This record gives sequence, structure tokens and C-alpha cells, in this order.
Amino acid sequence: MDPLSIISFCLFTAFVGVLTWWLTRGDDHSSSKGYFLAGRTLTFPLIAGSLLLTNLSTEQMVGLNGAAFTDGLSVMVWEIVAIIALVFMAWFFLPRFLKSGVATVPEYLEIRFDSQTRIIANLIFLLAYVGILLPIILYTGATGMIGIMGVESLIGDLPERIGVERETCALWLIVWLVGLAGSVYALFGGLRTVAISDTINGVGLLIGGFLITGFSLSQLADGGGLLEGAQRLVSEQRERFNSVGGPEASVPFGTIFSGVFLLHLFYWTTNQQIIQRTLGAKSLAEGQKGVLLTGALKLMGPIYLVIPGMIAWSLFAGQDVKPDQAYGQLVRSVLPGPLAGFFAAALIGAILSSFNSALNSSCTLFSLGLYKKLFRPTASEKQIVWSGKVFGWVVAISAMCIAPLLGNTTSIFDYLQKMNGMYFIPIFAAVLVGMCTRRVPARAAKLGLVLGFVLIALGYFVPPFDVIAKSMNEYHFLGVVFGWLVVMMLVMGELWPRATEFEQRDVQAVDMTPWRFVRPAGLTLIALVFLIYVTLANFDVLR
Repeated sequence: MDPLSIISFCLFTAFVGVLTWWLTRGDDHSSSKGYFLAGRTLTFPLIAGSLLLTNLSTEQMVGLNGAAFTDGLSVMVWEIVAIIALVFMAWFFLPRFLKSGVATVPEYLEIRFDSQTRIIANLIFLLAYVGILLPIILYTGATGMIGIMGVESLIGDLPERIGVERETCALWLIVWLVGLAGSVYALFGGLRTVAISDTINGVGLLIGGFLITGFSLSQLADGGGLLEGAQRLVSEQRERFNSVGGPEASVPFGTIFSGVFLLHLFYWTTNQQIIQRTLGAKSLAEGQKGVLLTGALKLMGPIYLVIPGMIAWSLFAGQDVKPDQAYGQLVRSVLPGPLAGFFAAALIGAILSSFNSALNSSCTLFSLGLYKKLFRPTASEKQIVWSGKVFGWVVAISAMCIAPLLGNTTSIFDYLQKMNGMYFIPIFAAVLVGMCTRRVPARAAKLGLVLGFVLIALGYFVPPFDVIAKSMNEYHFLGVVFGWLVVMMLVMGELWPRATEFEQRDVQAVDMTPWRFVRPAGLTLIALVFLIYVTLANFDVLR
């Protein structure tokens, strides 16, 4: 990595750190409300910026572009369909969460069902975050940084001295450096620190993402214009330039209407790591504007999350480039030195953002859901925050130990979506049934959470149960399990209903006046999603 790259990397990283400290230096980090929910002061630009960058991390930049390297444009489903889920969040889910004034999704389940339901949901979330989400964030971040910054060439003879392969040494080094830096951000700063640093880094990452697409198209055109590069890309990959995935694609078209859409709904409406920003909204209107602004920004997602992967296929096909290495190699080959350092800093910010967010959510779930509820009900505000910080360090170190072990995964993005299903599906089923019914009892939610998690795990990993899952696409399998869980809970609601109907109470946590344009803005976004899909669709691949 040349000196200009290193200088630009250090300058941008220092700028984000200093500005974040300056803007949050007077924040309340001693109370649980201030630490975990930013004192319910977040406005829509911060909510949108933080939502976008929490999602827009290296598992997206590296993983989704790697999927596009393999499958082409059809993987844009992971960006475009998310917009519909965001609209549902603004219309249906967010008003119910804010009305109850909850800090976590399991807390809402306690209000709707009982405290045991909350504990089960907390345990499922924490198991998934520690064992799945945090290690994947660190692994994909390290992989991206190694590819972009050429870390292997910067570590000298260290690998030889400790007797490990150079790539393995670089992976462990970056995982621990990023993990430790992210832990300091999340555990000492709280949610508002995370949200502000997310927003600043988000601007840098978006600029860098668009620059990479532009430089890549120019290189594809052998130094010509962007239009010439785009024309060559379309002509070379006309069959791959299709929004519809065929039967052999990683995301076949039919799965959009089953497991894929359900994964989107959970991710954007009930995933604690994501929606914690919206739970810290200053008002319902600010939260709705922030969510829908995120949807509008995601319309541009394929330009920097899918197209670069397709360009990499044109440039590197036949060069024995692995899908998850394609994006890093593309960045190194097209960006000038100073811009490469700037983008590497923004990418580090994205890694830190997702890691911070998941770690902050893990602390919130433990402190408010287990420590205060189960272990020490009389704990003071200071003790609650302290417990979250201690637990956060335990979780962070565990994730840093697990992350390098993911190196043998074929496609990290597909692996992430598959593993997410184990906790996405049962928790979303319980939340949806809880919001849409008044007589379904707590025993139905508890059984649904446990059975859903166990069934999906058995279907993925344990013979002979995996025969059923393998007989259909894994996303269809998730859809079948979800449907079965919902029906089971509804039947239990008919056989053993609650003694009284559930009535949600407004705790006056925030102003519940909705944004007056929430309906037309949401309908516009949904119409644009359908327009994009129809314009780019070729249904011949389904024959």
C-alpha cells in the first residue's frame, strides 16, 4: 500500500473519530435510556444514516458483490425487496413498538405474552449474535481489508516467525484490531455514538462505492467513458443482466415470495441490531421518515453492491478468483492510491458500524432482558450499564476467536442468510402473531420460538431431518416452517385462548403523531420496486 493511501486512510479515520467525540461529548452514558436508546433523541437523518450503514457493511459490500460475481443481477433481491419490508416497518410495526415504549423486541414480547417469552427470545437473539452475526461481520471485514489494503505485504516476516500461513496471520490480525476498536466505540459510547459515527462513515462509504463503480466501468472500457463501459458490461453479460433468478441461481425467483421475503421482513422490522435506532426515535414521525428515507436510499443499492461484482466477473473471469475475493481485488485494481486509502477507512467504518450495532444490541438484550429481569431486579441504572459493558467484552472476545474459523465457507453471504433463518423465522412469527391477534396465549409464543429454532437447525444440520430441507430450496423450507409456526400458534389461540383480550397501552414514551406523508411515500417506494423488477426481468429463465 503506497504512502498516499496510508495517509488518506489515517486522515479520514481520525476525522470520523474526532467529529464523533465532539458531537457526543456531553451525552448521557450513565443511564440505561441514554446508553441504550440515545435518550430517545434520534432524528430522521441519523436514523436513516445509521440504518443504512448498519446494513451496509462488509458482508454486503464483499458478500453481495461476490454473489453477483457468481449469479449476476438477480442477487439484487437482497437490496430491492428490502424496501417493501421497510415500508411495512413504517406503516405497521414501528407504531406498535413506540406505543409500548420498548427498548428491545423481547421486551415487546413480554408485554404481549409473558416474561418467560422475553427470556427465551433474549437467549435466541444472544446465541445468534455471538455465534453467527458478530463473527461473520469480523470475518468479512477482515477479508475485505486484506484484499483492498494488501495487508499480507505489510506484516513483514511475522507469519514465518510464528509459524503460520501469511493469509491466516493477516486474517487474525485484522479481526482482532477491528474487534478491539469496535468494542471501544460501542461499549464506551452507547447508541448515539454509534449512530453518529455510522452516519459520517455512511457518507464516505456511499461516495467510495459509487467511485468504485465509476472507475470500474471506465477500466472495463479500457479508459473510455462510463457509458461505453456500461454498454460493454451489458453486451458481455446480457443473460446475467436479469432481475429474475433461474432454478440454479442462489436466489431462484420463486423464493422471493417465501423465505427471502420473510427474511427481509424480520431483518427490517424485528431484528434488534437494526431497529434499535428506530426505537430511539424522537417521535413516531421522525422514525417513519428515517425508515422510509432508508428505503429510498436503498433504491441505489445495486449500483455499488451488485454492479461491481458483475464488472469483476468481466475483468477477472478465468483467473481463479474466489467470489468473496472479487470485490477486494476490483478495488485494488481500479482505485488510485489516495482514494484507496479513503475507501479503506470508510470500509473500516462500515465494519465497525455493523460490529458496534450488533454488540450494542447484545449488551442491551443482556442488561435489560436478563441481568435486570432475571439476575438482579433491584440493580441501579449504573449497575445495568456496567453489566452491559462487561458482557459486551465477553461477547466481543468470543466473536474475535470464532471469526477466523469461517475461512472455509464457500459463499459467506449465502452462509449468513442461511444461518440467519434459524432465529429470524421463529422470532418474526411470534412478533407478527402477537401484533395481529389478541387471544393467542403465551404458551403458543414460547412453543413457537423453541420449536422454530430447533426445527430449522435440524433441517440444516442433522440427518435424517435434513432430507426434507434438501428436497426443496432452503428459502422455501424457511417459508414452510414459518407458515407452520403461525398456524400452530393460531390453533393454540383457539384451543387455549387468553383469559382476557390483550389491549396495548400507550405509555407516552414519544409523540405518536404519524408523519402525514407516510402512506403516499410508502406506496411510491413499493411502485418503484415493482417497476425496477419488471423493467429488468426476463422470465424465459424459468421455462
